[in-house]
Amino acid sequence: MKKFLIYLLTSMLLINQVNAQTKTNGTVNFDDGWRFHLGAMLGAQEPGLNDSKWRQVDLPHDWSIEDLAGTQSPFNPDAISQVGGGFTSQGTAWYRKTFTVPLTDKGKQIIIQFDGVYMNADVYVNGQHLGNHPYGYTSFYHNITSQLKFGKKNTIAVEVKNEGQNSRWYSGSGIYRHVWLKIVSPVHLTQWGTYITTPEVSEKYARVNIKSQLVNDGADNAAVDVVTKFLAPNGMESGNTKTRINLAAGETKELSDHVDIKDPQLWSCESPLLYRAVTEIYQNGQSINSETTTFGIRKIAFDVKNGFQLNGKTVKLKGGCFHNDNGPLGSKAYDRAEERKVELLKASGFNAIRCSHNPPSPAFLDACDRLGMLVIDEAFDTWNIGKNAYDYHLYFKDWWQRDIKSMINRDGNHPGIIMWSIGNEIPGAGTPEEAQNAKMIAQYVKELDPTRPITSAVVGLDTDKDSFFATLDVAGYNYAVDQDHPQKDQYELSHRRLPERIMFGTESYPLIAFGNWMAVEDHPYVLGDFVWTAWDYIGEASIGWRGYPQNGDFYPWNLAFCGDIDICGWKRPQSYYRDALWKKDQLSIFVVPPTPSFPKNPKIETWSKWNWADVVPEWNWEGHENKPIEVNVYSSCDKVELFLNNRSLGAKSINRSTQFIASWTVPYQAGELKAIGYSSDKMVNKAILTTAGKPIGIQLSADRKVLQANNEDLSYVTVELVDSKGHIDPKAENLVSFSLIGDGKIVGVGNANPVSLESCQLPRRKAWKGRCLVIIKAGKTAGKIVLQAKSAGLKVGQITISAKK
Repeated sequence: MKKFLIYLLTSMLLINQVNAQTKTNGTVNFDDGWRFHLGAMLGAQEPGLNDSKWRQVDLPHDWSIEDLAGTQSPFNPDAISQVGGGFTSQGTAWYRKTFTVPLTDKGKQIIIQFDGVYMNADVYVNGQHLGNHPYGYTSFYHNITSQLKFGKKNTIAVEVKNEGQNSRWYSGSGIYRHVWLKIVSPVHLTQWGTYITTPEVSEKYARVNIKSQLVNDGADNAAVDVVTKFLAPNGMESGNTKTRINLAAGETKELSDHVDIKDPQLWSCESPLLYRAVTEIYQNGQSINSETTTFGIRKIAFDVKNGFQLNGKTVKLKGGCFHNDNGPLGSKAYDRAEERKVELLKASGFNAIRCSHNPPSPAFLDACDRLGMLVIDEAFDTWNIGKNAYDYHLYFKDWWQRDIKSMINRDGNHPGIIMWSIGNEIPGAGTPEEAQNAKMIAQYVKELDPTRPITSAVVGLDTDKDSFFATLDVAGYNYAVDQDHPQKDQYELSHRRLPERIMFGTESYPLIAFGNWMAVEDHPYVLGDFVWTAWDYIGEASIGWRGYPQNGDFYPWNLAFCGDIDICGWKRPQSYYRDALWKKDQLSIFVVPPTPSFPKNPKIETWSKWNWADVVPEWNWEGHENKPIEVNVYSSCDKVELFLNNRSLGAKSINRSTQFIASWTVPYQAGELKAIGYSSDKMVNKAILTTAGKPIGIQLSADRKVLQANNEDLSYVTVELVDSKGHIDPKAENLVSFSLIGDGKIVGVGNANPVSLESCQLPRRKAWKGRCLVIIKAGKTAGKIVLQAKSAGLKVGQITISAKK
């Protein structure tokens, strides 16, 4: 733990240094002070338009999570998105912002960068159309120098069109990631123009290659010196390069160089140490431009004998998939929301994430690098053949190369990324046409980055996919294991046919967690397993309960309800089971409720297994006294003994043969249900469920009590309804109202109830299972932020959070 804290402190120092550096480099956050109008409007791109009545918003922004007009809910059974989008609404909207670029910056180049806009974004500056960007998940930019009026007011307008059924999950709508304004000299590094690789790595030596692409956007020829300093995690210089280059007006050139670093500090999941390359451009002895690139020194390798190796050591990929939304925040990609997601996944044993089915936010990848999370960066959910009428297949032919280039150029320096995925469950993958497309995309990816293998997630694992798989370095298998029919194990069948094929589970059912992980443990050629999903999400409503086929009568379900971790960040039962599969001496107790938690779907398909067993961590069953209750214990201990009110109900061995589960039938009595775990005949863990009384008060706890006063930093506050002894009442569903004092804002509320239609933004929320969540965003002023939580008949809860500059 001490070692990890040292790494965390080093990462925090690095964040502060990088932020300071990018500030001096002329890159400024452009998120604050936009105007927003939901709906179409003629002439909205014109600078003279009166937008004073438009709503003011700060970015990131997602209008699909906002309450519908005249309601207190974002959900609508008639929404075009239907069950796939969680019954949320889409539409067309406009964003505008007025800004001034100082006259002193005339002669420099001004670039606007959008990290992500969903979707079909048209950008205008001072009424001039800069271009359209259809894909909602790749970053893009425009040089706006020629459109600007230096020293005067300028207007940027963005039209966003999220129309029709274009996604199989909740996408959100709007400018949901950061926007940046970059002010650079005429001679500067191109956008994402630095590419760093580490082709030779050992504990004693590492070669670091750097390619830098420069452009001269000025009117005159220029001679410049390009100096790059390589800084170790402690900030000390490890090496440098220097090159003289002549650039004609309008010319672009690429430089290649390297440094050899002695005794490098390697990046790994356990020790995610990061280096920085600070590149400065000098003209006539003066620094005219500077850019910092964060990278890690690490070595990756893949083969059928050793599986995936990081720095020469085999690492089994304990993976999970996730979509891009942040639960109560919708798709708003605040840095802290993305970081918290990685923190909680890492704490639950995950070491790898598959970004399904699109490139994630830069903030998410930065967090993965800092915290030691491996990543599969995925490009598309569809190519030429659509899965929805208005999805990416409409744009694939014209845009796939540009979107692949955006993903790889933007993300290529992240040490956490170990594979590029070019697609998910591509329709027609068994045909020669799509195999040829796979070859075409894979070749282009290799041109941009030959250092990482290419994969793709494929479903329907028959021999007709062999040509498609032949274009990949690593075969991604969706739903390869059927533990009820071991003879259908696709891993073993494939290995017997094609012993050189490297495989891993790109998606797997939660309900088959045991079989999927045993396949990874047993077969070195199976790199790992990625459950669907690691984190719950809005949309694909109820695949984790009602399953498939889906239809409109699933409303009011709006969450998938299949994640190991729910949308509030709380572990669900399957996550505790995964603890038993992945970690030593784990122990947890769950109870099968006497009546189902939700009505069952009698028409569910037998193959639909995204659900988990209907179990809850509760021992409040009033009215069922002395009636039998099934109790399940998940454990990696050797033996578990169960007690009810200090009376032993017997001990049971737990191991692979029991699938790490032990079960008891217990006549219900209120009180304490306790499990004690033993390994090597020593007590190593215990778990307790206690019958709670009626709630008398509200207990608040924040994940962070000190925030940065930057108008973006977040604190997640868990709200618990507790009895006189501090136990959460799992039956409590009281309405809790919230108020804030200080420069802060409630930006999200939630409770993880998959059928709740409540607002995610109003300052109130019903508890579910005895708790709910409030997300507080700091403002720009340092000081105290006081949150109060009230509910009729309960003692008020209060917590104070500090915001600092």
